[in-house]
Amino acid sequence: MTVEYLLVMKALRWHGEGDVRVDEVPKPEIEEPTDAIVEITATAICGSDLHLYNDFMPGMEEGDILGHEPMGEVVEVGEEVEDLREGDRVVVPFTISCGECWFCENDLYSLCDETNPNAEMAAESMGHSPAGLFGFSHTLGGYDGGQAEYLRVPHADVGPIKIDSDLSDEEVLFLSDIYPTGYMAAENAEIEENDTVAVWGCGPVGQFAVQSAWMMGADRVIAIDRIEERLGMAEGHADTEVIDYSEDDVYEWLMDETDGRGPDRCIDAVGSEAHHTCVDVPDEPDRPYVLQEAIKSCRKGGTLSIPGVYIDGVDDMPMGPLMNKALTVNSGQTHVQAYLNPLLETIENGEIDPAEIITHRGSLEDGPELYETFNDKEDDCVKVVLEP
Repeated sequence: MTVEYLLVMKALRWHGEGDVRVDEVPKPEIEEPTDAIVEITATAICGSDLHLYNDFMPGMEEGDILGHEPMGEVVEVGEEVEDLREGDRVVVPFTISCGECWFCENDLYSLCDETNPNAEMAAESMGHSPAGLFGFSHTLGGYDGGQAEYLRVPHADVGPIKIDSDLSDEEVLFLSDIYPTGYMAAENAEIEENDTVAVWGCGPVGQFAVQSAWMMGADRVIAIDRIEERLGMAEGHADTEVIDYSEDDVYEWLMDETDGRGPDRCIDAVGSEAHHTCVDVPDEPDRPYVLQEAIKSCRKGGTLSIPGVYIDGVDDMPMGPLMNKALTVNSGQTHVQAYLNPLLETIENGEIDPAEIITHRGSLEDGPELYETFNDKEDDCVKVVLEP
């Protein structure tokens, strides 16, 4: 084994629309004294990765390393890292947060003021910059992602959570993103006992939003999708009811089943690239179908939660109905660090088994093919985990 070999690793890199390849790249090194290097043992492909795969996210550059749902073993730490040591097993949140700015101090970790080196680029379109994210375009920092053999983790004392138990990688991996995202979506919906909750989208985030809604005391949970496998998975959680929007009119179904009142809480777990069976789907990513339907369906004075990622503006946003029905809207990238410890406890206590949503597994070498399978919703694919 040569020294040159030791200095490179394999990673999944973006080379343009629909073009993901396994490349050899330099292994990451400690750049700041607060960094850690993690050898990746498991990493996932997220639905949000498909926005990059399909070239909808601005700021992508050829050769960017993808992935923001990783975990692994710490192999090196910077001299100022206090909480982690070599050999620690950790899950790495997709949000990169400093822990010291006003937003971090108020547990708004995905809004960190200090971790996006390209903050001006983000502020041009958003007005302000959110936190930097792993593997999610140069608009949000240009950080290398975790679909690789190794990952540099900035602010290592703020992000990763140590896993000291014998829980498997698959049981805890989704603490990196989609379990906290689904949970925060349910929390943002302001669910109260006896509420009826409707969840649009039965992908991984939608699955966790459904389960979290039950945890929070919902009386009824209704899941909406058109993919049979996803609907079946959602239906398996407690007494979840399902709507196949390719067969039923969602608004009419919800009105019939709630005596015309509508769901108390509505969750858009779809975001960009929403589909609709009654219209031609345009090329632009930010489609209004779910937002239109959720706003129309939600009961007066209800709450709309939006964990689904949107890229830019949405045409035909029904602001009149939103305002006149006095709906509350809560949204945002997930403040992952705020949820890590309590959600790890739910896994340890057997309240939830996140691994149940995994349908496909593979190596990094399988990554390009599995991206295509996941994007095309083929082979009953709901969630992909890779083991470098």
